[in-house]
Amino acid sequence: MTRGDAEAETGPVQVRGTVLTVRRVDAYHAMTVVAPGVAARFRPGQFVAVAVGGPATSMLLRRTFSIHDVRPDHGGTVEFVFAATGAGTRWLAERRARDVLDITGPHGRPFPVPRDPVSCLLVGGGYGSAPLFPLASRLRDRRCSVDFLLGAATGERVFGALTARRTARTATITTEDGSLGARGVVTDMMGQIIHEARTDVIYACGPMAMLRQVTSLARRYDIPVQVAVEELMACGVGVCITRMVRACTDGPVFRGEQVRWDDVGTIPFDAFGAPGWEPRSRRPAGLAQSDKAGSTSGD
Repeated sequence: MTRGDAEAETGPVQVRGTVLTVRRVDAYHAMTVVAPGVAARFRPGQFVAVAVGGPATSMLLRRTFSIHDVRPDHGGTVEFVFAATGAGTRWLAERRARDVLDITGPHGRPFPVPRDPVSCLLVGGGYGSAPLFPLASRLRDRRCSVDFLLGAATGERVFGALTARRTARTATITTEDGSLGARGVVTDMMGQIIHEARTDVIYACGPMAMLRQVTSLARRYDIPVQVAVEELMACGVGVCITRMVRACTDGPVFRGEQVRWDDVGTIPFDAFGAPGWEPRSRRPAGLAQSDKAGSTSGD
């Protein structure tokens, strides 16, 4: 097999996928689409890019969503979760069964999984927790212990609490208003869970501020952390040229300590000039302002 053949089998594909269901899950929408090519190539942490607005729309850019579930053996379905917060996602929320969507994926770098059984803590904020559930399944297949720590501003914005309680060794929930679980934010409970679960590795997905705090706390305990950044994006395929790594192609999963959190959302002084040929491993570990991707879309 040639290198090109291998990339063709594992790289993203473009499909016209039929919508099976669109359902409300508390404050969010979950959409299931028939996309066998995407489902067959999927690895936890990757995302899809969906065209919105219909053929005559002025919304030219796709919206990106982390993949929450795939069923390769059920016709090849893919499920993603989103909040209807803007024109594009509101249009998606209005789709019905048998509508057809233009989808590309799976995109991005997935979560790495341990070679040996270890204790894993999965930390999610809001519907950023969606990609953690296929990861949890993959980790359990590797005989790893899985503990969930999920949080949000309110109870209705916590995603996957029941599934986490049903499938993980432990599941801890926090809300800022105290309407579900413990009052506070996820990092308030991390130290206790790390101690009790004897955590070996942390995986996290959610708002950037949360990921920064999780990374800082993990460093304090000398525990490796993998973060799936939650950012907007333009094209999703790395058209922008920059010295910085791009969340869409080099991510969305990064080692937490490699992200320059102070520089997220900016163009640092050492990012100017785009060599193009320079290996990814030599680029500064930041996120390009002009092309951010991750576990959620914009509007």
